[in-house]
Amino acid sequence: MSESVAHAHSPAPTEVRRLNWGCGEYPEEGWINSDIKSTPGIDISCDIREGLPLADDSVDYAVSIHALPEIPLRDLVPVLSELRRVLKPGGVLRLALPDLDRGIRAYLENDGDYFLIPDRDAASVGGKLVTQLLWYGYSQSLFTHDFTEELLRKAGFSEVLECSFHHTRGQFPEIVELDSRERESLFVEAIK
Repeated sequence: MSESVAHAHSPAPTEVRRLNWGCGEYPEEGWINSDIKSTPGIDISCDIREGLPLADDSVDYAVSIHALPEIPLRDLVPVLSELRRVLKPGGVLRLALPDLDRGIRAYLENDGDYFLIPDRDAASVGGKLVTQLLWYGYSQSLFTHDFTEELLRKAGFSEVLECSFHHTRGQFPEIVELDSRERESLFVEAIK
């Protein structure tokens, strides 16, 4: 059977639905952009702690770049559970988070150049460490790989995979499109 005939009888491929949660001022075309702020390009403006207005099992994958640190510690598992709820079975959540281990290593090695904090904001290496990890007071939670895995498992994810910048271990190669902040981030993917 020719390829064109085979496609004529098969159902149309379903569109991949992908969520960019915590997009901030950087909504991306082709994504369901969600943030607590309401600015142009954001499709869903809400506090995830009150639930996302998306159906259960409706998203193929979700990505969040440095948004989770803004959630208080006590709310991390409920937020991750909400992201898991909207994922289809086998769906993937990709997180980029500030890497506490890297920050501590840079601090212990007295590597002020590692930090993104200008001297006018913090001149000492300790000041740079604290300012960067708390990101000028926006961050309320800190992350290491093992703690992130613990949280994701508590939220019900079946598998947690350590990843790296622009590399996925999952079935959606385009999930890495939003990756940024390589220098100070850890990357992880969790499968529903």
